[in-house]
Amino acid sequence: MEAKNQKQEHTGSYYAATANDATDYAVLKGNVSADVCVVGGGFTGVATALTLAERGYSVALVEANRIGWGASGRNGGQLINGVNGHEKIVRKHGPGTDDILWDLGWRGHEIIYERVEKYAIDCDLKAGFVYAALKARQVAEIEALAENHARRNFPHPHEVWDRHRTQEMLGTDAYLGAFANYRDGHLHPLNLCIGEARAAAALGASIFEQSPVVDIEHGPRPRVITQAGSVQADAVVLAGNAYSRLEQRRLSGLVFPAGSYIIATEPLDERTGRRVNPADVAVCDLNEVVDYHRLSADKRLLYGGACNYSGRDPTDIKAYILPRLLKVYPQLRGGRIDFQWGGMIGIVPNRIPAVGRIDGNIYYCQGYSGHGVNSTHVMGEIVADAIGGTLEKFDLFAEMKHLRLPGSRWLGNQLLALGMLYYKLKDRL
Repeated sequence: MEAKNQKQEHTGSYYAATANDATDYAVLKGNVSADVCVVGGGFTGVATALTLAERGYSVALVEANRIGWGASGRNGGQLINGVNGHEKIVRKHGPGTDDILWDLGWRGHEIIYERVEKYAIDCDLKAGFVYAALKARQVAEIEALAENHARRNFPHPHEVWDRHRTQEMLGTDAYLGAFANYRDGHLHPLNLCIGEARAAAALGASIFEQSPVVDIEHGPRPRVITQAGSVQADAVVLAGNAYSRLEQRRLSGLVFPAGSYIIATEPLDERTGRRVNPADVAVCDLNEVVDYHRLSADKRLLYGGACNYSGRDPTDIKAYILPRLLKVYPQLRGGRIDFQWGGMIGIVPNRIPAVGRIDGNIYYCQGYSGHGVNSTHVMGEIVADAIGGTLEKFDLFAEMKHLRLPGSRWLGNQLLALGMLYYKLKDRL
């Protein structure tokens, strides 16, 4: 759930309960100097900090709560290719950017696979992801995905499943077909985030937790001010996403928090696990408002979705999500639900990540609209490039126009929810 006050520990998620270790970085006290100050300890902030540390920058990262406290440590753990807004960015910048964006859409995977191996990060990383069709018209989307991969000579295993194969591989007759990709995959997001933070710290990055930022003083070397200290740096990276309230004059109305919710069953016995998902792949349907599921390392079914755009949380997450799970897997009726949790993801009305600079030295990147595991790592590298003076990829996103919804964040959420009614109705047709 969204924090009403700062300085909070992790939510009661399956991920928090199975984290490799608990972070306990110091609270920022006194004044610190660095080349770059990163605000936010989720994937964007940690990925950026690690990239910069690998390149020899001195980095100070400040997090209001704990590393991976927000969506980065609570999400579905699905590693999905692509950066949202591909087609719109190509229309803006021309067809020459199509291949660039396609390659960028896979760059986050490369970074994650490389870091998991290089830094020995135990995060249950496993290849295999499936887009599943719930409706006949979505079968055409599967065929288009396959054609696009073939046209680009995609080098990794991928295949189309017909209805029978889909039922066999996913243990349900809810889907009419599927596209399976074995470069995409799934992982334990909190353990990945914590592992990358440990790697950044080992390279010399200073990480501070329980240190919410209260203000930023602009200037040639901006000063990031917390309740008990400050960081002065040549550049600042704002990586707070759905929970950020900084720089409202420039950033308000761009990104809105939408609730996403997950439940985790008890560990399934071996026979049930094989029936439900024998290939151990992550699954996402092709609706506009998606549901997604996968097996955890200890064979729980993690099932999430039903994204709530109004900003209001359900009073009972299990009651909200369980009927959706049972519609796909009625054979799990009567099983125990061990975990239920939610959190906020950053939604941009036009679905293009909000990327840019303020006064030339305060960078921001946020709003991945539910596809953040891959995209955050792409953006971490792009922002690090921009800080180093290479802006070509950064500007592909920074030059995109965004609709800024008027009024308060609450009003913006209601307008966003109203707009999403069209897509929810479309999903039901």
